[in-house]
Amino acid sequence: MDISHWQEQSACRQADPEMFFPIGSTGSALDRIHIAKMLCESCKVTETCLNYALETNQEAGVWGGYAEDERRRLRKRWLAERRKARVGV
Repeated sequence: MDISHWQEQSACRQADPEMFFPIGSTGSALDRIHIAKMLCESCKVTETCLNYALETNQEAGVWGGYAEDERRRLRKRWLAERRKARVGV
């Protein structure tokens, strides 16, 4: 996957990276996560961004509209589905 191509089309390409990588999980960090997710909602490459994060196991930050804890849960299901697809179950 060519990361530079889809990132050039992202709604966040000129946003402050700290918005997507807040420190903590309370107060202003939650505000930043909310704002980052709102930007993701308007983005035309959100699905590609999320797939990139899942494929490369991005553990930090908001990717594809999902915060760290949400993406961890999603990645577990995503990996299980990939395993099933590989074995043809």
